[in-house]
Amino acid sequence: MRIIVTGASGFLGRLLVGRLLRTRTFDGVPITRLVLVDHVVGPGFASADDPLVDVVHGDLTDRLDDVFAEPVDVVFHLAAAVSAECEADFDLGMGANLDTTRALLEAARAQSPAGGAVPRMLFASSLAVYGSTPELPLPSVVSEATVPLPQSSYGTQKLVCEHLIADFTRRGFIDGRVVRLMTVVVRPGRPNAAASGFLSSIIREPLARLPATCPVAPGTQVALASPRRTIEGILRVAEAERGTGPGRLEGRLPVNLPALTVGVAEMLATLRQVAGSAATDLVTFTPDPAIAAVVGSWPAVIDNRRAAGLGLEPDPSFLSVVQDYVTDHPDAVTLHRPRG
Repeated sequence: MRIIVTGASGFLGRLLVGRLLRTRTFDGVPITRLVLVDHVVGPGFASADDPLVDVVHGDLTDRLDDVFAEPVDVVFHLAAAVSAECEADFDLGMGANLDTTRALLEAARAQSPAGGAVPRMLFASSLAVYGSTPELPLPSVVSEATVPLPQSSYGTQKLVCEHLIADFTRRGFIDGRVVRLMTVVVRPGRPNAAASGFLSSIIREPLARLPATCPVAPGTQVALASPRRTIEGILRVAEAERGTGPGRLEGRLPVNLPALTVGVAEMLATLRQVAGSAATDLVTFTPDPAIAAVVGSWPAVIDNRRAAGLGLEPDPSFLSVVQDYVTDHPDAVTLHRPRG
């Protein structure tokens, strides 16, 4: 069982690698090699000393011969340029998201004609594939049957990759599975270039007694998932047996991972509940029309029935999301204790 994780040094990559190394199995089968691929060497490669781990450092398209030098059973493709940087640099997004995924698919496709197994590939897509236009507004509740109409280059690149993976799967080149991730909150560490990054910042920074800026209106509704639920969903879809019925993955449709719908004002009210008004006072509303337009084009209410059929549920409340963060990252938190 040789498993590849691209973007292994990223936030979700580190969490996924940590989970795989704790269980040391995939779908009940012992892992023999876990190959971590990233163009940067970050904290996620602290596990490089584990005897199961190989590290491939560099641009993925340049290192595919090394990645596929031995048979590959499973690929978790998490590597990506994120939303705001793709909007700022079109060529960066096309190269990192579309061209790299195409090259990875071709390398996986070449494995079975050479005598290897058909690789299983889990691709991390995004709810950014959805969007609303005057001629085709989004319905109030979005499902996998909703027509995707992305309103950003990032969302477009993700959608193109989804279709490529579905067709490679139809042709029998790979066993492709696609999960559409919700905005993952609360992310630890430094802010990233994602348009949704502020949704973590307005919680993370005040909990560390640092100021934060919110670029959207308090009434903005968003679809969120905690890191714990996100990793659970990625693994559940990757390991699911194909077929019909509860717990099985049917067809080539993506799976929208479960979402908790919450408003920015409710998020700040939860922050006040956990850490007091001194924390919420550190959040300043500074409108950014570009960010508001991107985030506002994403759906806020998701039909979770397809994910629920795999045994996946959304976070029960935003309070539980914040409490998870406080528990998992105690060194990054200086709680403001509410009075009374």
